[in-house]
Amino acid sequence: MTYENDAGLLAPGRAGSPAETSTDDRAVLQAMLDAEAALTRAQSVCGLAPAEAGRAVTQAADADRFDVRDLALRARSGGNPVIPLVTDLAAAVPEEVRPYVHRGATSQDILDTAAMLVASRTLAGVLDDLMRMADELARHSAAHRNTPMAGRTLTQHAVPTTFGLKVAGWRALILDARDRLASVRDSLPAQLGGAAGTLAAFSAFSFEEKSVDGLALVAAYARELGLVEPVLPWHTLRTPVADLAGALAFTAGALGKTAADVLTLSRTEIGEVEEGRLGGSSAMPHKANPVRATLIAAAARRAPGLAATLYGSLAAEDERPAGAWHAEWEPLRDLLRLVGGAARDGAELSAGLRIVPYAMLENLHLTDGLIVSERLAAAFAERIGRARARDVLAGAADRARSETTDLSDVLFDVLDEEPELAGLDLAELTDPARYTGSAGPLTDRALDRR
Repeated sequence: MTYENDAGLLAPGRAGSPAETSTDDRAVLQAMLDAEAALTRAQSVCGLAPAEAGRAVTQAADADRFDVRDLALRARSGGNPVIPLVTDLAAAVPEEVRPYVHRGATSQDILDTAAMLVASRTLAGVLDDLMRMADELARHSAAHRNTPMAGRTLTQHAVPTTFGLKVAGWRALILDARDRLASVRDSLPAQLGGAAGTLAAFSAFSFEEKSVDGLALVAAYARELGLVEPVLPWHTLRTPVADLAGALAFTAGALGKTAADVLTLSRTEIGEVEEGRLGGSSAMPHKANPVRATLIAAAARRAPGLAATLYGSLAAEDERPAGAWHAEWEPLRDLLRLVGGAARDGAELSAGLRIVPYAMLENLHLTDGLIVSERLAAAFAERIGRARARDVLAGAADRARSETTDLSDVLFDVLDEEPELAGLDLAELTDPARYTGSAGPLTDRALDRR
């Protein structure tokens, strides 16, 4: 039996996701080959190489024709995989075409461009999953626009809210993430600068005595790839990678917010939601674990550290850096994989999420009416002033807790002791479901965003 070098055994969050396929070694190799082929085609378009050179290199640029492991081992001698790849690609084309393989480029041109291709291809699937998730969350939010539940702050019951408003907040973050990733994807640039970012090597070569316009070549190269034409070579100007890192880390956090709430609300003692697809335990047959939310939460915790490494690589010396560029490769791929897997899990979680309104209603009454103390304080203050209202309610709350009775029962005695409060409708004032403020209209406004 043979095993892949990295089959995802310790990475269930990404295992089987589209992002895993679009970022594996074969995909990266194919992106490098696509970059090499596009460069030769661009030189053909600009009259710097024969047309048959572009066709021949494109035909040869098939990842299945190359040994990924062999390339990886040979990459150690030069520090990157492009060097041995150029040797193998040149050997795979007719002899007369070989001078036009990689002509004028540097390894970083190819690897940076490949990274942008891999990112663009991966983000396409991530954006689709985010939209699926947003659509599912919109459905839940609309269905539970007026479903009351306890709002929690600093882990404790605060005031009532609605499940519809909570889910509308999840969706808003997912749409924010979608917008940021879409904007970054639309701005991913090609990389072409030559040895030190001057494009000098392209003018050193000639073909049929044609002069070289380096800027025109960059434009043609970007068009061949479907990437943005860069204003400058960005060998040590790492804005594209930093922007990508930031958007991916934000997306992981946005997904993580939904996961964190689902993990809390699905606790046995809360039971207000549960995942539709529950996971088991190797030791406890009764367990039904929120696995999707768990995997998303893990991704959200790892993503900031990976993004930090990529931000750290902004401080790159000279016109080509030693180490800063190399430090980006694995964290960027890991970040794409994490977010890709988390977006897949987020879409699945949202589609199968089960909501338990009766548990939400039961939990609203756990504090025996104390959850509406804010509302009572406002109503009492209108009659006896804020200071007196605060003292009266604090005393009533202490008594309710000490006697383990409902706050409304204590308040009936309070009304007898405070003539100014006579006539207040305690049943209405102490009903948590009637104190959700503008939760409904806020939900509606959030769902207007498409």
